[in-house]
Amino acid sequence: MHDGYGILGLPGVGFFGLLIIGALAGWIAERALNRDHGLLTNILVGIAGSFVGGTLAGLLNISFYGFLGNLVVATIGAILILWLFGRSEKGPRAG
Repeated sequence: MHDGYGILGLPGVGFFGLLIIGALAGWIAERALNRDHGLLTNILVGIAGSFVGGTLAGLLNISFYGFLGNLVVATIGAILILWLFGRSEKGPRAG
């Protein structure tokens, strides 16, 4: 792990930044997929999305730093999580 990473592995972002990024990323993902969740769910989805997005960025060898970089990565991860969760709720398609 790099020395420049903040708490919970987000580069350049502290704990409160993690909460703000989580809330924003969850809200953006919610709007992008036309969902309706509360603030706590948005924060949790955004934080989970930051780990999913960060892992994908690492696998693709993409570097991201600071508030904006983490917000973009967390939003992509949150959209992916909500999309996968939405597909799993529908179940297998008959056909």
